[in-house]
Amino acid sequence: MGKYPVSPLAPESFPDLPVIGGVKFAAVEAGVRYQGRLDVMLALLDPGSVVAGVFTRSATRSAPVRDCEAKLRKSSEAGAAILVNSGNSNAFTGGAGQESVEAICTAVAEAADVPKHRVFTASTGVIGERLPHDRITSKLGDLVSGLDEAGIGLAAKAIMTTDTFPKGSTREVALKGGTVRIAGIAKGSGMIAPDMATMLVYIFTDAKISRDALQAMVSGLNETTFNAITVDGDTSTSDTLICAATGASGVDVDGSDEFEAALKAVMKDLAHQVVKDGEGATKFVSVRVTGAAHDADAKRVAMSIANSPLVKTAIAGEDPNWGRIVMAVGKSGAEADRDKLTIKFGEVLVAERGWVAPGYSEEQGAGYMKLPELVIKVDLGLGKGRFTAWTCDLTHGYISINADYRS
Repeated sequence: MGKYPVSPLAPESFPDLPVIGGVKFAAVEAGVRYQGRLDVMLALLDPGSVVAGVFTRSATRSAPVRDCEAKLRKSSEAGAAILVNSGNSNAFTGGAGQESVEAICTAVAEAADVPKHRVFTASTGVIGERLPHDRITSKLGDLVSGLDEAGIGLAAKAIMTTDTFPKGSTREVALKGGTVRIAGIAKGSGMIAPDMATMLVYIFTDAKISRDALQAMVSGLNETTFNAITVDGDTSTSDTLICAATGASGVDVDGSDEFEAALKAVMKDLAHQVVKDGEGATKFVSVRVTGAAHDADAKRVAMSIANSPLVKTAIAGEDPNWGRIVMAVGKSGAEADRDKLTIKFGEVLVAERGWVAPGYSEEQGAGYMKLPELVIKVDLGLGKGRFTAWTCDLTHGYISINADYRS
């Protein structure tokens, strides 16, 4: 932390996250890669907690991801533990990767008194270097003794890599049976592209819900939150989203639209924060596509625009080069008709009916591009399909950060 300037799009402060009954947190400095910074976090969940998750679909996904995928298929009422390290992703490390996962899970199970099959790990950082897991396991005593129900803020710091600020979000929902709380943390800055997941995300709630219902909810909401963002078009080998419900409130939320809406709000907020911390980012961009033949086509167009280096560099230079948006629509593979296409920058009508809008001026577009948060609207004029993606600009800062990432 502190190596890179804080993103100009960062929130003013880390939110005041509530205590979630049934879960405690701790974080330590283990020196996994860097000295003098928190780099390992532990979350301990009470018995009765249910755990759901979604993971990267990368063909080269890491040993921790594969281990979590297998364990989530096993239901249990026992307690659970989540351990995350930053600095080293434990990815593309051959058999040594799984050996490290086994060693960590065995040690956590013993130290935290939970079954080994209920220990979920994640690692984030440099790819292709063996994880010095003994540095982690040697700190488990400190982690367990330091567990605190109010420690989620330190956990958020411990999972950061090139992030310039810790990311947190919370919502409360008043239901007939009482109030339920949701609190989440995330890390992510680069190697961000939707193919769930796109980062590390941990969300906790005191709601009571079945594992199957929670899994269905998380998987569905993921498609329009974390799977709708991109920083650089690159899908990580290590990304994980885990959502745990402790049931401590005693409030059953199975089938609750209000709870689902609150969970979506937390997921969307965290997803936006990841984009706002995109490596070198100075602009936060919403790409809203409507009028597509169907939703899948709308997503193809939105992601084509959001991932285009030409669009993103134009935004970085505050250049209203709408021709690049036309290009991105055309290359997307979605059905499109030049003469039905409409493009807007915010509420500024830029192009329609196959040509520049009669009332549009370059000065209007240039003025709009100076804003820190931008909305690009594209209507294809073909149907009712719609999708919104979120991205950031592409600046020289992205190159600088990634050129010296391992140094």
